[in-house]
Amino acid sequence: AIQLAKRAGATVIATASSDEKLERLKKFGLDHGINYKTDDFVAKARELTNGAGVDLVVDSVGGKTLEGSIASLKYRGRAISVGSAGRDSHKPDLSMLSAGNRSLTGVFLGAELAMQRERTYAMIARHIDDVAKGELRVNIDKTFPLSDAAGAHEYIESRQAVGRVVLIP
Repeated sequence: AIQLAKRAGATVIATASSDEKLERLKKFGLDHGINYKTDDFVAKARELTNGAGVDLVVDSVGGKTLEGSIASLKYRGRAISVGSAGRDSHKPDLSMLSAGNRSLTGVFLGAELAMQRERTYAMIARHIDDVAKGELRVNIDKTFPLSDAAGAHEYIESRQAVGRVVLIP
C-alpha cells in the first residue's frame, strides 16, 4: 500500500507497534512513521498535517483503531476498511463521519472479483508485471518450510511480521 500511495503522489504516514517495524517500512517509501504503542496516533497524524488531518486512511485493523483512523481524517477525508486484523469487536462511533463530512468504505477483493472480474484481473496483472519489472517490491518478511506451517502461524500471531510470511513446499 505504501508503494502504491507513493506512486499516486501521496505523503505516506503509517503506524506500527515498534520503531523497528517503522524503520523497515522506510525502504518502501514511508514518509512518517507513528509508533502507536508510544504515541497517540490521531494526535500525531494531526500534528504531521498541521492540524488538518489526513486525506485518506487505509485501515486493516478495525475496532478502536478504525475509530482513531476516522478521527484522524480531515474535512471530507475518506477511510477505507480492508479488514479487521485486530479482532477488536469495538464498534466505531460513526457520528464522526457526518461531523466532518467524512466517508467510510469497505473493500474486499473477493467482492471485486465477483462484481468486476475483468477490471480486477487487469489490475492484478498490472501489479504482477510491475513486480516482475522491479517497479513494485513484495515485502517478504520470513519464509518457512511447508512442514513448519504451525511455526509460520505462531510467528504471524506473535505480531513480529512486517510483510508477508511465505510457506515453501
